[in-house]
Amino acid sequence: MLAILSRIEPHPEVPTALDRLRERYQLAIISNTDDDLIAGTVAAIGVPIDFVVTAEQARAYKPDHRLFLHAYHTIGVTKDETIHVGMGQFTDLKVCHELGIRSVWIDRIGEPLSPDWPPHAKLDDLTGLPALLSVD
Repeated sequence: MLAILSRIEPHPEVPTALDRLRERYQLAIISNTDDDLIAGTVAAIGVPIDFVVTAEQARAYKPDHRLFLHAYHTIGVTKDETIHVGMGQFTDLKVCHELGIRSVWIDRIGEPLSPDWPPHAKLDDLTGLPALLSVD
């Protein structure tokens, strides 16, 4: 099972969207996994990622605030300098709402949105993210 997790391919639009975003932004992954498991996924993206922060490094799993706080400390940014893009309502949007982090929710499956932690924006996939963040 672990071998499968380390070879998860990105969604088709992800490399292109991230490559465009790199023109203006640093990219970071905050992953609810271990370093060895995320390494294959990062390599499969094929776009340089500036920071990869894992639950293993932080010793905390989403939605624990410590993972996000560890990531900000590691990267050297504040929440006001970031936009969190994620697919999980409970693991991403909940924490962003509680910590006051701007968020973009990627809703690939048409899931009903919880009114408890609304994102700043919602997209079906990463295709529209560069335009949303004015990278065009």
